[in-house]
Amino acid sequence: MSIKTLNYLILTGEKMDEIKYKLNIVKNQIKLRKEDDFLSHYNTGDKIHKKQILFHKNNKKNRWVFGGNRSGKTECGAVETVWLARGIHPYKDNKPISCWVVSLSKQVQRDVAQSKILHYLKKQWIEKIVMTKGRQDSAESGVIDFILVRNIFGSLSKIGFRSCDQGREKFQGASLDFVWFDEEPPYDIYMECKMRILDKQGELFGTMTPLKGLTWVYNEIYLNEHNDDNVWFIQMEWADNPYLNKKEIEIMTKSMSKEELDSRRYGKFMQCGGLVYSEFDENINVIEPFDVPEDWQDNISIDPGLNNPLSAHFYARDYDNNVYVVAEHFEKGKEVDYHSQKIKEIAKKLNWKTNRNGQLEALIDSAATQRTLASSKNVVELFYENDIVVNPRVNKDMFTGINIVKRYLKDATGKSHLFIFRNCVNLIREIKSYWWGDEDLPIKKDDHALDEMRYYLVSLTQDKTFTTKKTVVQKDKERLIKKLAKKR
Repeated sequence: MSIKTLNYLILTGEKMDEIKYKLNIVKNQIKLRKEDDFLSHYNTGDKIHKKQILFHKNNKKNRWVFGGNRSGKTECGAVETVWLARGIHPYKDNKPISCWVVSLSKQVQRDVAQSKILHYLKKQWIEKIVMTKGRQDSAESGVIDFILVRNIFGSLSKIGFRSCDQGREKFQGASLDFVWFDEEPPYDIYMECKMRILDKQGELFGTMTPLKGLTWVYNEIYLNEHNDDNVWFIQMEWADNPYLNKKEIEIMTKSMSKEELDSRRYGKFMQCGGLVYSEFDENINVIEPFDVPEDWQDNISIDPGLNNPLSAHFYARDYDNNVYVVAEHFEKGKEVDYHSQKIKEIAKKLNWKTNRNGQLEALIDSAATQRTLASSKNVVELFYENDIVVNPRVNKDMFTGINIVKRYLKDATGKSHLFIFRNCVNLIREIKSYWWGDEDLPIKKDDHALDEMRYYLVSLTQDKTFTTKKTVVQKDKERLIKKLAKKR
């Protein structure tokens, strides 16, 4: 009702109580319209879910949220889908789209993803709903096949729904702009969906709680074992969600085991034995590269390999004893001459220090002193011929080294002293995939970079007396101690 109409009613003698009645109708209509527009209230006001915003802003074509239950992960997928369907995404180029929302089953679709999308999709934006099961006028209680959404370009977008229990064959044929996976799909369905977006150069995004252990998502997305530049993920936990009650979080935390908390609160991938370096936090220990001051340059550490990868990293150290892993060479199936050349190329780019003879210096696994039937010279000698002086006298005690690495990742006060440049992708992947196995031993797999990092960090803390000649005073003390021991 307009102000002009109200003035007319007053002038014509309309009763005041009737005017109030009609005003209340207008106010209620405005209130209902606001309540129906949940999308406009998403991440506005005093409470902002910062990690949700990071997800929406990211432009990688294969994005995932690994989050605990109630961390806000599903909201990301639903809002992203509605924004794109309406053509109103605040951080992306917009156009009419065709997409799929993939759930584990039809029931889960109805109760979770479908429910969230209907929550954010205003009724006047919906052109048509086609049902698989149930009535169109009560879509929330049935199972939706697809929704046609009016977008701001004057045409229609299509949100289709699929469930993994239908099998891979039901995922064939379509050409899509994007796919949202609500929870982890089987690998064959994931790959089929990748084919659906190929011709449109579309995108995939997933929101899940990692409850199934070390599945293909762990390798393909979390570890990014193929070093795919299009892969990105973020982890969410209860504390990231500003809408959760802090007291309730505390109560729930106390009632759960560590394993349950890791997956259901923090969204971490878990194996029975647990991570060796559970202190590692990618948000803290992985940093963007920067120009390291020349006087921070410290050492290079090498774990040799032929069929296995050779791993070499460049280590710097600041005046507070913080360690920075600034560059890596990681490759298999090559000879020492090739590796030496690659290491020297990296050193040249970094303007890395050399000894008085112009040679690089490095630590190396003591196994490099062993000769093989294939060569009359050992690896130490071969590196020396390539102007890299390697020191094989490293402490290889595994448990000593692991404990030292743990302290560098997080000391007793919770402070980190080990920072890895983001371009050292192989070292980062190995830290994230290093698990305890049987008999309290780490699983011996993909640990070449971890071995040489251990040699380096131990070298900073170990007793150096075995590498230096004993002084006259030291020798005299030892003689007197032995003499006293004999008398006793």
